[in-house]
Amino acid sequence: MSEKTVCPRCAHPAITRLFPSPVPGAWDVLQCEQCLYCWRTSEPARRTTRTAYPDSFKLTVEDIRSAPEVPAVPPLRRDREGR
Repeated sequence: MSEKTVCPRCAHPAITRLFPSPVPGAWDVLQCEQCLYCWRTSEPARRTTRTAYPDSFKLTVEDIRSAPEVPAVPPLRRDREGR
């Protein structure tokens, strides 16, 4: 990870390496410590680079602070036979 790596989504500089590739040096999975966005370093620039990331998906600190709580995942529905 380069020293200039920032989160593509929120531009935060604190990035954590979550997982390395099973093939050494092929890719890493990174995560932003602020907005929790994750990406693999082998993905295209529109997912890995702030300047190429779509403007409509970029976040500010205020966006993150004022975001509604993420709803819980509901329990699985059972099929007609109760499974």
